[in-house]
Formats: sequence, structure tokens, C-alpha cells
Amino acid sequence: MDSIVLQRIIAFLEKLLATQATPEALNWLLEKKQLVQASETGKELYLPFSATPRYVGKAPLNSTLEELEQANQLRKGFNPGNWTTDQIARTILLLCLPSENADNYSKTILKLFGNADMGELVALYAALPLLPHPEKFVYQATEGIRTNMGNVYEAIALNNPYPAENFTEAAWNQMVLKTIFTGKSLNKIYGLDERSNPELARMLSDYAHERWAAGRTVTPELWRPVGPHINQTIVSDIKRIFTSENEVEQEAAALACSQSNYPEAQALLEEHPLLKHKIAEGQLDWSQISQKAIMA
Repeated sequence: MDSIVLQRIIAFLEKLLATQATPEALNWLLEKKQLVQASETGKELYLPFSATPRYVGKAPLNSTLEELEQANQLRKGFNPGNWTTDQIARTILLLCLPSENADNYSKTILKLFGNADMGELVALYAALPLLPHPEKFVYQATEGIRTNMGNVYEAIALNNPYPAENFTEAAWNQMVLKTIFTGKSLNKIYGLDERSNPELARMLSDYAHERWAAGRTVTPELWRPVGPHINQTIVSDIKRIFTSENEVEQEAAALACSQSNYPEAQALLEEHPLLKHKIAEGQLDWSQISQKAIMA
């Protein structure tokens, strides 16, 4: 990320923060920002990063659709919709740290990870797609998806373009599977469709079989990454959910088939002309499946 884009992002974040924070909080942040910018070792970042909530609070931003669109224009996939004032302020401090030397910059940031509490981890992981030298934090991020802290996991996995752009296939697949396992919506995973792959489809099919064997159901969203990779084995799963009494599962089966070039999957879709018509007319998509799954 070049310096011009970085400065635009900082200015955007400061504008967002100004709608929620007090003048005293903004003055505090300006003072600390200047200290961090002048830092030669990075140590000036540690105390203000930790103290941020005491000065700027933890109020939700309540960003407008226009602000979210602007965020996405500044950095594709950037979505601060669920951010809080302390997250914004902490991210500003992270972005103000001198970053010309990649090793020194990453060393300072990784030290923050090593001593962070839950709120600090949320800010750090959510800020990853904005940080200079993103390649320096891949190991930290892939280790982070092992966390049992729900808020921290969501900061990495949901509404965050960093995993899609940086994770290996194995790490990506584990993240998607864990998102399902923990009951979170796949619709919030950035790049889900672009990074679907045959191995993930196999893993999700195996997971579904485990659930069915235990007499349990699976979320209809599970079939979204599976659809493009339907094969002779997986098509039997699709046949099964087509026969479900649950209408949303039938809709998910149809959407999965619509993503597939496998002849038997296309034949199954032809057997459900109403669902095929809804998909073709844009009346049925995975976002709707997600909403229905949440409401179920």
C-alpha cells in the first residue's frame, strides 16, 4: 500500500472517529499520533495503544452505507461496519508508525500481538488488511484462527479481506470449516466464492456426513463453497438435500447445482424448474439463504 493511499485511509478513519469522539479524545489521539510518527524504535506506540479505550471510549461507529462504500473504495474489502471508537483510534496509531523498514515495523506490531488483551487483538486482526507489509503477518493470522475467543475469531474471519488474499489453501479451508462449526455466517467471509476449492468441498461434505450420522442437521450455507466442485461423490449429498422437507435446504441444493457444470447436477436443477427460474431471475441467492438460516 503506497503512502498516498495510507494517508487517505488515516484521514478517513479520523473523519469517522470525529463523529463519535469528544474534542478531548481527539486532542489526546493527535498528541499520541505525533509521538508515534516520530518514533524511531516503535516503543511510543505501546502505552497509547493499550490506553486508547480510556480516552476515546468503545462506542459503536454506526457507519452509514455511504461511509462503508467509501471504505471499500479506499481499500477493497475494507468494512468497518462493526468497528468501535477504540478500534478506529488504535488502527490510526498502527498506521502512523513509521513503516519504511518492514522488519522493524512488523517486529513492533507482532510484539503488540504477543501482549494484547481481547480488545487489542480484535483491533489488531481487523486492521491487518490496512497495515503496510501484510505478508509479515500471515503466520500470526493463521495462528489466530485457532482462538477460542469469539470476537477475536470474527475479527479475522468475517468482513476481512486479509485471509482471502494471504492464507494458504489449507489455512483458508480450516477457517471456513471452523466458521460453520462455530455457527457463524459464511456470507460474511470475504472472497468465499473466489477461493472455493475441491479439497474444501470434500471437507464440507465429510462434515455434513458426520452431522447426519449423529442425527443432526447442517446449515444450508455449507453447500455454497461445494457447488462449483460437485462430483460423482458429492452429487449424492445434493440429491439428499433436494428431498429435505426444509424449503431452505432445497433452495441451497438448487443454488449449488446452478454453480456446477457437472451434468448430473445440471439434470437435478432441471427437475426443479421453479427454483431454477428464481435463480435465473435473481430472486434467490446465497445472501437470502444466509438470512433464512439466521432466522431459523
